[in-house]
Amino acid sequence: MTVTKKPKKDEQDLEPEARKLGRALFSEDFVDEMVSRSREQGVPLTGKDGLIGELLKATLERGMDVELTDHLGYDKHERRPEGTTNARNGTTPKTVATEVGDVTVDQPRDRAGSFASALVPKHARQLGGLADMIISLYAGGMTIRDIRHHLVSTIGADLSHDTISNLTDAIGEEVKAWQSRPLEPFYPVIYLDALMINIRDGGHVSRRAAHVAVGVDIDGVKHVLGIWIQAAEGAKFWAGVCAQLANRGVKDVLIICCDGLSGLPEAIQAQWPHSVVQTCTVHLIRASMRFVAYGDYKAFTKALKPIYTAADEAAAKAALDELAASPLGAKYPAAVATWTSAWERFTPFLDFGPAVRRVIYTTNAIESLNYQLRKIIKNRGQFPSDDAAIKLLWLAIRNIEDKRDRERAKQAGRGAKRQSVPRLVEGAVVTNWKQAINELFLSYPDRVEPYLN
Repeated sequence: MTVTKKPKKDEQDLEPEARKLGRALFSEDFVDEMVSRSREQGVPLTGKDGLIGELLKATLERGMDVELTDHLGYDKHERRPEGTTNARNGTTPKTVATEVGDVTVDQPRDRAGSFASALVPKHARQLGGLADMIISLYAGGMTIRDIRHHLVSTIGADLSHDTISNLTDAIGEEVKAWQSRPLEPFYPVIYLDALMINIRDGGHVSRRAAHVAVGVDIDGVKHVLGIWIQAAEGAKFWAGVCAQLANRGVKDVLIICCDGLSGLPEAIQAQWPHSVVQTCTVHLIRASMRFVAYGDYKAFTKALKPIYTAADEAAAKAALDELAASPLGAKYPAAVATWTSAWERFTPFLDFGPAVRRVIYTTNAIESLNYQLRKIIKNRGQFPSDDAAIKLLWLAIRNIEDKRDRERAKQAGRGAKRQSVPRLVEGAVVTNWKQAINELFLSYPDRVEPYLN
């Protein structure tokens, strides 16, 4: 007899209830015998004609019998109560796709036709677990054709293209609700970054920018506010984005950190006149280094450091002038010009203390997310429409953030159950946020104080 080490008490507390119940109901001897006899008789455990499929079939049929008993008010072998006209009326075979393959069950009927099973609903062609699997595969970047082939080859479930398409399309309403949900009235910092996607437009493919906005609330928690695909040019597009955020409840933003997006500063000034638009310093460094030969990388980056670590704008300007007058500056004038042309949007960074500078120095808070999204986009190649792209990006972001939340929960020693509002796409707290919000309070006391309580 196999001896299994019992989980520790803390591990038991983190176990899903289904696993606890399964361990209580299915003894090791029962499982061992099931596996052993399936091997001896050449019966597969999963997939088409698998033993687990038969076990699921028996469980579903027994469960539906119990549901029908509750619906009628008397058991299968009991005398029908006086005054009751409804009764059992045989069964109807029904095939449903599940996570272990297609399963054909005998679904019970009643004479009145009023019985509806919750386990196997009317008109359902797949059970909930499989639907979640399909959505997960879609969020990973697989096409409908890829998902269909994967389900057939792994679990033997052959779903039509339309069935899978309808399941993924159903997410569209959830995405629309998320894109229009109310937001906090105040975000001290908003990060904006873009990733390029391919959209099929008639007979050709166009390259478009999908912009993702991450807002940091008063408690330092990061939230993905929305996804916008740029179809119009410059200020017109950004005016629409800012208006949508304002209509969803955003009244004030202290700092918007981005990468020199054309038309964005004008749109922000029109919507939130007192907001600061800050160019991402890391993006600025990268942009200037494009003009520098590899052999001069170390020397040039060393020469740049006094600019973005300067105590104030005057010191930063002196460091830039010194670089421009140096042999390196003369050798790479285009690299110096990158800083000169972006100076107006870079200098707000220099007015803040060390803690705020660490927060707005880079858009890495959103770039790490976009890095994972780019891998998924690469798998897909192209999208049939803007809505399809937004749907996939939302699913991917939700899955990424849920995975990160589970990892944080594990590290913190708490249960992996999500503490935030489900599917709101809520991230971690910004590092050293307490110091940063104190510095921001000193700089903008009248704007921060109303939202502290």
